[in-house]
Amino acid sequence: MDGHNRADLKPGMTVDIVLKADQRTGRLTRGVVARLLTKSPTHPHGIKVMLEDGQVGRVQRILPPGEAH
Repeated sequence: MDGHNRADLKPGMTVDIVLKADQRTGRLTRGVVARLLTKSPTHPHGIKVMLEDGQVGRVQRILPPGEAH
């Protein structure tokens, strides 16, 4: 699942995000969603979230529960 639909995301899910600093390289960072920051129902570049460790980025992939970490 990609992270373009806000309805697909909720706090506690494990996701891969791209940080602002990594947008050129596309390097992904894995973490657990703490807060959803994008208010619109969809976003073409991914819904912006804050991870539990405070990092902020746009969701590129939502991991299935069994594949987390």
